[in-house]
Amino acid sequence: MPAIEIKPDIYWIGVNDRTTDLFEGLWPIEQEGVSYNAYLINDQKKAIVDLAKAFKTDEFFDQIAEIVDLSKIDYLVINHMEPDHTGVLRTLRKLAPGATILGSAKTREMLESFYGVTANVRVVEDGEMLSLGRRTLQFFSTPFVHWPETMMTYETTHRVLFSCDAFGGYGALRGAIFDDEYADLGFYQKESLRYYVNIVAKFSKPVLRAIEKLADVPVDIIAPSHGLIWRERPQLIVELYQKWAEYATGETEAEITLIYGSMYGNTEAMMNAVAQGISGVGVPLEIFDAARTDVSYILPSLWTRAGVMVGAPTYEGTLFPPVAQALEMAALKRVLNKKVAMFGSYGWSGGALKHLKEIIEPVKWELLDSFEFTGRPTEGDLEKGEEFGARFAKMIRRDEG
Repeated sequence: MPAIEIKPDIYWIGVNDRTTDLFEGLWPIEQEGVSYNAYLINDQKKAIVDLAKAFKTDEFFDQIAEIVDLSKIDYLVINHMEPDHTGVLRTLRKLAPGATILGSAKTREMLESFYGVTANVRVVEDGEMLSLGRRTLQFFSTPFVHWPETMMTYETTHRVLFSCDAFGGYGALRGAIFDDEYADLGFYQKESLRYYVNIVAKFSKPVLRAIEKLADVPVDIIAPSHGLIWRERPQLIVELYQKWAEYATGETEAEITLIYGSMYGNTEAMMNAVAQGISGVGVPLEIFDAARTDVSYILPSLWTRAGVMVGAPTYEGTLFPPVAQALEMAALKRVLNKKVAMFGSYGWSGGALKHLKEIIEPVKWELLDSFEFTGRPTEGDLEKGEEFGARFAKMIRRDEG
């Protein structure tokens, strides 16, 4: 995509990535893709805000060159040091040797450790302003959204907030960069939630602090480092991020996530009965086969829903490994305070339930019910499973008012 003017003197110069299979080497984006958004302010002084991964460097630099001679760049604003934001830094330094790098104090430390860069680096303070001529930049410290050095940059004339990882999402840009250019925002909202839970959710308190800090700053456009630029409804993505951040400690939706795994179909047969019981009560339900669904797609459901139904056989005295791994990742991401029930099959001895309790205890999940059976479920077992699912659904519906 060519450079795109956002406002007079301000340009998007990002690149799309549709070939990387794992974001951060962990989260699948093979189908969805991702954008690395960077921005150029072409004023008397010329500044680039955020960079990009060392990927399609020719395209990235060609976009800048459409607007300004690379050697004339005065400032490189580094909001965040993660390599998907800074991968082209060394090359850009060679093309724009006179440019001053601006960032937080911790950014200066990381520039040396990541890239060996120490010259022409200046620390900007929280709230500091920098005139480029017609346009003025202001810098806001927003630590742990989602690294300790992170900051946001605000252009005061057009009221554009370059928000870095905050308010971003997965999803390569489909021929347009603005929210109002898409008839259906569902894809990007869903991928923003997945991005939030995968990447940012552990830092929900800093997210809320950043939102509160910027509450009185008039913002017309939110320009994040990944995903859409929000110019028609910038408040929408802020409200979504605030809601998702509040899920960390507040009330979640009166809905249920069912995570299951099955070796020979016995637990799966019971899963269908349990799901029928839940659905019969009218409580919304999402179902994931943990052995065949990457945890990246499971985490958003766990994050937003109050109830977790776990279906897993005992495997060598423990919880079936794919299910255990999904729950352990949820614990790592600090998915807290859920209501949980568990069902599953075992052959000659149990152990899955005990293992489940060990996983959920540190994150304060409350085990409300359990139902285990031996081998293949009988018709009577399946009837009990349906009752079990309905009983748990009623608990979730009651607990959430």
